[in-house]
Amino acid sequence: MAQVKLAEGHQMTDTGLLRYVNPLQGTESVYPFSNGNTLPLAALPNGMAAWSPQTNEAGGGWFYHPSHRHLQGFRLTHQPSPWIGDYGSFTLMPQTGPLRTSPDMRSASFRPEELTVAPDYIRAYLRRYQATMELTPSKSGARIRLCFEGDASETRLLLAPEKGDSSVRIDAAARRVSGCVKGHNGELPDNFALHFVIEFDCELLPESSGVFDGKHATAPELEGSGEKVGAFVGIRPSRDGIVNIAVGTSFIGLEQAERNLRNELAGKSFDQAREEAGQAWEKRLSVVRIEDEGQDSEEKKRIFYSSLYRVNLFPRAIHENDPEKGQVHYSPFDGSIRKGPMYVDFGFWDLYRTSLPLYSLLYPTLLAEMAEGWVNVFKESGWMPKWPSPGERSAMPGTLVDAAFADVFAKGLNGFDRQSAYEGLKKHATLDSGEEKLGRRGLADYARLGYLPSDRFHESVSNALDYHYGDFSLSVIAKELGMEEEAGMFRERAGNYRLLFDPEVGFMRARREDGSWQEPFDPLAWGGAYCEGGPWQCSWAVPHDIAGLAELIGGREALKAKLDELMTMKPLFAIGGYGMEIHEMSEMAAVDFGQFALSNQPSMHIPYMYAAIGAPSGTQHWARRAMEELFGSGSDGFPGDEDNGSMGAWFVWNAIGLYPLCPGTGEYVFGSPLFGRLTITLENGAEMAIEAEGNGPDKPYWSALEVNGEAWDRLYVLHEDLLGGATLRFRMSAAPSDRWYPDEALPYSMSLRRP
Repeated sequence: MAQVKLAEGHQMTDTGLLRYVNPLQGTESVYPFSNGNTLPLAALPNGMAAWSPQTNEAGGGWFYHPSHRHLQGFRLTHQPSPWIGDYGSFTLMPQTGPLRTSPDMRSASFRPEELTVAPDYIRAYLRRYQATMELTPSKSGARIRLCFEGDASETRLLLAPEKGDSSVRIDAAARRVSGCVKGHNGELPDNFALHFVIEFDCELLPESSGVFDGKHATAPELEGSGEKVGAFVGIRPSRDGIVNIAVGTSFIGLEQAERNLRNELAGKSFDQAREEAGQAWEKRLSVVRIEDEGQDSEEKKRIFYSSLYRVNLFPRAIHENDPEKGQVHYSPFDGSIRKGPMYVDFGFWDLYRTSLPLYSLLYPTLLAEMAEGWVNVFKESGWMPKWPSPGERSAMPGTLVDAAFADVFAKGLNGFDRQSAYEGLKKHATLDSGEEKLGRRGLADYARLGYLPSDRFHESVSNALDYHYGDFSLSVIAKELGMEEEAGMFRERAGNYRLLFDPEVGFMRARREDGSWQEPFDPLAWGGAYCEGGPWQCSWAVPHDIAGLAELIGGREALKAKLDELMTMKPLFAIGGYGMEIHEMSEMAAVDFGQFALSNQPSMHIPYMYAAIGAPSGTQHWARRAMEELFGSGSDGFPGDEDNGSMGAWFVWNAIGLYPLCPGTGEYVFGSPLFGRLTITLENGAEMAIEAEGNGPDKPYWSALEVNGEAWDRLYVLHEDLLGGATLRFRMSAAPSDRWYPDEALPYSMSLRRP
């Protein structure tokens, strides 16, 4: 298949939508500054196993950087974020000559143009060893092809775990290596392990094989276990220097790893496996087709499809198929083998805003299966998930699985236990777990006071506001299930966000148990009562009632003026409760978007607040400007952490010209479409078209809008309006409109109307 070369060593096929995807997007990141904090992953969509070139194991979660020129191997990774860390990981590396096992000592140089990374393929030429390593992923493993040049001596493959206990066995007669790795972060059952089977098509040489430990002491034994025990496997390539390898893994057991290998890779050559992986990606990406010949349209397509690729990497499906092809999974919560789906490696705080609503439009059946997986977490652990990777990591405020389920309910998705879902959601909203990582912290004080007192709880404002929105979400679900009294109770609690608004300072503010405001107050100070932001970033987390928030501030005009100030003031900050400059502060300060810190989730909906109060030109201006200035397809392509597809989904939504401002309402607010024409093929076969007449970089505004040929006066469209197929036609303009829209044209706010 023909190849075309791109910058940064990335190559891709010259046909299909995969040619637009650059997995290196966002990889130019370091601990103090994130351009995405991404890894260049080869994996199937939502695949259990992902693979990345590794250039620096000692870098912790930052184990690949595009500036590096030494490769330490291809790493099997399950890491969702460098802040969360990896688990069940190991690195494979071909080698010739003297045995060297440590990451730095075994590494080999490569030229940038000799490293290829695509969603379905990784290739590297290792100059030190005069060897080429290729990999194409399967759901739980990979096909690997090695090519050694010349008369390579002492040829071997290294298998190196990163951390934790491991075991390995080399069976030369069967031409295979098997074992398990147990390294992980967070709390998991004692029997947690990733089991693996690696099969070769060439002779293994027991006299040239052995094991090594975490200190890289080697031994000729063909079996070993302990801290970071790995293997060096002597191999005899074919006459043409080719070695074909198949890898299967499982969280269930070794027998299941063998079954996965057979199911996914048996009888398939490397090229056949790659073709299958490529087809899986084309199927996901081709749901959205872009027709645009405007200025920079090719680069915009690269950003779009690279972002959509990111969306489809997470959450990861860790369920596997039993002999009858039924779904089974190892439970990271109780250590047992259970039936049904399980999805992990994502945080609801990140994904509820953008990624999961995008799944509801593009891949609804898959989202319904994810919802079944969330219910399985509740049944296996007793609590709804917050940040599973693979067990509960409990990062970030709130319990935003509430909003994710509310959106699923609002959009009529089925296929999961709806009653158990509500039971679990109601439990964490009404029962204190007694454990900080489960349910809602400070629930008794929240129920008593209507907020979280800052003298008792860290990040009290951010947590309480997310609880308020969570309660709104629960009211949506309760009403859907016919529980009107409970719906009313949760809706009343959802309005208590007002208790945290201080009209004297014009922001949400920390409040003590006795009702007094916490002193001193600095609107530029981050941390303390706020999570990864300050008052300017975190005061707007009431997507369910922006009209009510406007009333607190002094009316629509007053809120618009506040938003204008937010977007145009200097990007100043004070380190506040953090005591140091965290990377989100640095990323906000690096661009001229005022206090709009798109580098982090709390700011993502801020441009759409203009539309929510009836002034959509502000939304159109800032959404388009953010797309044009803050995103790219290269290694510096994101304005901050691309958390599990959430920022990629933000770009996709904005490019479409819609945004899920308040998941749980079933509404999408209009923005500024990026392309002249974009078509979405819905799962039911209907087509949804977005047309932007006269679009261009100098025309971010629209002067008129039609839906299915009829003039449209609302600033939102319902999910159900799109399901039968729809054409949304925007007439683009270079000039903003000063029109204010009436209440009936505005997207949902609890103060305006009730669900």
